[in-house]
Amino acid sequence: MSFISPSVPSTDPNWGSCTLGVFICLACSGIHRNIPDVSKVKSLSLSRWEDHEVQVRSQSRQQSHITSSRCQVLVLREQWIRAKYERKEFCEPGGRFTYEEGTRDGMLLKRGRDNGQFLSRRFVLSEREGTLKYFTKYDAKEPKAVIKVDTINATFQPEKIGNPNGLQITYLKDYSTRNVFVYHDSGKEIVDWFNSIRAVQLHYLKVAFPGATDAELVPKLTRNFLKEGYMEKTGPRQTEGFKKRWFTLDHRRLMYFKDPLDAFAKGEVFLGNRDHGYSASPGLPAGTHCNGAWQYGVTIQTPDRCFLFTCESEGDQQDWLKHFNDVMSAQMSPQEYTMEALFKHRP
Repeated sequence: MSFISPSVPSTDPNWGSCTLGVFICLACSGIHRNIPDVSKVKSLSLSRWEDHEVQVRSQSRQQSHITSSRCQVLVLREQWIRAKYERKEFCEPGGRFTYEEGTRDGMLLKRGRDNGQFLSRRFVLSEREGTLKYFTKYDAKEPKAVIKVDTINATFQPEKIGNPNGLQITYLKDYSTRNVFVYHDSGKEIVDWFNSIRAVQLHYLKVAFPGATDAELVPKLTRNFLKEGYMEKTGPRQTEGFKKRWFTLDHRRLMYFKDPLDAFAKGEVFLGNRDHGYSASPGLPAGTHCNGAWQYGVTIQTPDRCFLFTCESEGDQQDWLKHFNDVMSAQMSPQEYTMEALFKHRP
């Protein structure tokens, strides 16, 4: 099974590979140009196509070029294309991919929690143990951290990390979210790590839910955050000054950080279902002293307390509110009820 990206037709195939006989979009055409030994790209409207090039297309047994139009991460898009056309990984039915081996052991550049420097660290992924470990030294006997795969989310964050192959790994540690930021100089290597994590998670889910199909389980694997960005926030007494914080909405968990690359969130808000006392509305309660720079308020009400935020623009305010209300309108799963209980009783 390929985990690189869901395969859907390109939405704007205005280019073509006259050697492969496929139509491609503008974004993918740039990647094809980087593998000239495999693919020769021409515009469908601006280039002159020779008769033999048109014949390649008409006689080609390959399907139209497909990649994910939803996948905006360049390294994922590139590695999917190289896997299909350069490495031909999908040619043999039933072939086994490197990320389906159940283990992975290698070096990644990891950002230090305190100094912010990226240093080489050994990571070991084990399907049998259901863990991802990392070590400060290659020959270290004890790992610095042991991460359970069922708590992991992995998402590519090239802009945040400042590297095209930047990967953010999040997991739960003592009821709080821990961020680990890594990258590798090789795009293939970091994508193989990403897919190895997903493959081990899929194995874990198959054991936990033996009657479920792959189609039902794959959406439960790693996921992109619903929204990230800056808002200002005041404290629980609502008399403190509003301070600028970086917010990450991971479905029902709204986390806030002093800096986007912080290892730990300064706080988290659980967003339950609106029928259970959760709501999000524009503006701030009457009498709130807003001394921050931003004036577009957002109020989140939970059964335990009220959270007040401000946004820089009305558009940003409305976008946050849409995501909050979409989450609160969705029915909660049994696992989310368990998470809600943990939020209420954690230290």
